[in-house]
Amino acid sequence: MFPARRLLLLPLVPLLVAGWVTPASATPSGPCANAEAIQVPGAELQRVECHDDLSAATLAAKGRSDISDWAGLHSKQTVNPPAGAGIQIDGYFPDDSTTNTTYGWNHDAQFVIRLPENWNGQLVITGAPGVRKQYAPDYILSDWMLSQGYAYASTDKGNTGTSFYENGSRSAPGQAVREWHDRVAELTVAAKQVVAQRYGAKPDRTWMTGISNGGYLTRWQLENNPRLFDGGVDWEGTLMTADGPNLFTYLPTALREYPQAMVDPAARQRMYDVGFEPGSEILWADHYAVYWDLTQRSYREAFDPGYDGATKAGTPFCRTGTAPGTPTACDAEYDYASRPQEVKDAVASVSLTGNIRKPMITLHGNLDALLPIGADSDVYTAMVGDAGRGGMHRYYTIEGGNHVDDRADLFPSHIRPILPCYREAFQRLTSWVTDGQAPPASQTVARRPSGDEANTCPQLAATSDGGPGNGGGHGHGGS
Repeated sequence: MFPARRLLLLPLVPLLVAGWVTPASATPSGPCANAEAIQVPGAELQRVECHDDLSAATLAAKGRSDISDWAGLHSKQTVNPPAGAGIQIDGYFPDDSTTNTTYGWNHDAQFVIRLPENWNGQLVITGAPGVRKQYAPDYILSDWMLSQGYAYASTDKGNTGTSFYENGSRSAPGQAVREWHDRVAELTVAAKQVVAQRYGAKPDRTWMTGISNGGYLTRWQLENNPRLFDGGVDWEGTLMTADGPNLFTYLPTALREYPQAMVDPAARQRMYDVGFEPGSEILWADHYAVYWDLTQRSYREAFDPGYDGATKAGTPFCRTGTAPGTPTACDAEYDYASRPQEVKDAVASVSLTGNIRKPMITLHGNLDALLPIGADSDVYTAMVGDAGRGGMHRYYTIEGGNHVDDRADLFPSHIRPILPCYREAFQRLTSWVTDGQAPPASQTVARRPSGDEANTCPQLAATSDGGPGNGGGHGHGGS
């Protein structure tokens, strides 16, 4: 997948294990113990710093996180616990693309590793959602994980931004996304050794998790790299399948039918037919303006650059009249089914199968208006069952959940944050693997008429342990 100069993943693993660094102390103490021993295996650059507070807001004020990277992913009502003191390592692995401009490094394959003073013996790995950078999960994942004692590591996936498809010398269709897989595995192998350097022991458990594209990577890693992980929590992962559904089987429909779908029942039904859920209409104007067009164009360019010839990622809002005329290759008119086989092959190279080989919990909001649940996690859960892996999977549909939690602040009567249910699910996963305590059966987590939905999810917390069912309890309507 990479040219000859790339760091080959499979030979890398035994090489790094053989080069395990002996920690400076067998019983390290203090927030910065053994900092001098830390050498991130394979990194081209690293910066090791001690901080008395690893919380996202505090780090952002010091220029060691990025508020713009994690903005919009959480409700303003969310209250995070203190992350505590510890070590942060920033750096990057060898790469020749330059979409990540953090610190003026202009270098992709950037990562952040955080090592709390009070370690619980475990490690959490994630990849950035969307086209964001390594700090995107800081507020929703890192703060809470560190407060619980987990070591934490995040990658920018090897490319960032709306031109992520400009991926250096690795420019073949689909390659920008294929690189994500290698970058997660590369960071996981390195982070395990960094943990050993700091604490004197490698992690007892390593968990993969993430939101959106980070959820997709959780699915992919547990299907393809199970040896690296003990389990994972998939928060609304992106579903890619060569024959559909995928982004390109529903986003063009949304671009064609909106805004007529708001007044025309036939147009609205066509959106339901490709997966959009009745009840999500309140989000359509917002998502048309912010998500649908940009996502369709940039991801289509990554897999099908020939569709618009020399044009990069199409013409924005080509059916709205904001551009002079409608171009021949308009993304609102994109028909994935009729595209050449090489396009399907590029999508196939990153497609999921459902064949997870470590326990996994999936959460998805039933009002997700970017990755509609009926074209995503409902389908993926069926794939897991068809692969014979339903016994190691749980699927929780979050009633009123959307793709990003900040929409709960805009539409509180319709939308609830998913984050507190995610945290409950993560605790259920770790108990499942470490203690053999089965999590609740797959189900819809209903909204409560009152209470602090931004910070608690008592329905999932109080649910009795159940059997291995994989039905999800989500009744998809409108199609």
